[in-house]
Amino acid sequence: MYIIPAIDIIDGKCVRLTQGDYGQKKEYHDSPLEMAKRFEGAGIKRLHLVDLDGAKAKKIINSEVLKSVAFGTSLQVDFGGGVQSDEDIALAFELGAHQLTGGSIAVKNPTLFESWIAKYGGEKIILGADAKDRKIAISGWEETTEMDLIDFIKDYHSKGISYVICTDVAKDGLLQGPSVDLYKEIMQEIPNIKLIASGGVSSVKDLEELQKTGVYGAIVGKAYYEGRISLEELAAF
Repeated sequence: MYIIPAIDIIDGKCVRLTQGDYGQKKEYHDSPLEMAKRFEGAGIKRLHLVDLDGAKAKKIINSEVLKSVAFGTSLQVDFGGGVQSDEDIALAFELGAHQLTGGSIAVKNPTLFESWIAKYGGEKIILGADAKDRKIAISGWEETTEMDLIDFIKDYHSKGISYVICTDVAKDGLLQGPSVDLYKEIMQEIPNIKLIASGGVSSVKDLEELQKTGVYGAIVGKAYYEGRISLEELAAF
């Protein structure tokens, strides 16, 4: 199981939100590049980089941060937040993104999202599947659809998607443990998907529980920034 630290950016700085609420923002570091270098130094290979300003603006805002991290480290960066046009996705890859995560766009403009899968390949595009009570949530989780989470993933898997980041919105940023049963169920239903679990990780024990489910990766954010899990513990995975 890959450990994938998350760096969320507002105004060029590392922050974390609680349950996606911009009003519950906490700054952790002025330099995303310095933070990324710490992860790289610990032997971590992948990074989840989210442009929260971009998510609001519906276009890439923190392009310089992406460029500095992608070219300033050896980390494989998956980038998300505000990529909603052909121009933006081309720019993200040009700035060094290894993969691109699309969530709301996969719901609101499936034709465009499917064209990206066709153009860049299912290995380069990650499906962002965020769920509230097993229904897909979009637009910074302000909107909940009637789409069933597992059906949504199955549909895009059949269209060529290999990687999925799944966040249980109810768990995000609360440090109360991840939705292990939900991830188990997804892995049973779609055994060859590369599922990346996101939200709720609070301890090494949580990571061990996730590892047992067979998920491809686990995203760690607040637990590291709040000192619940050390860099050495992350590196041990």
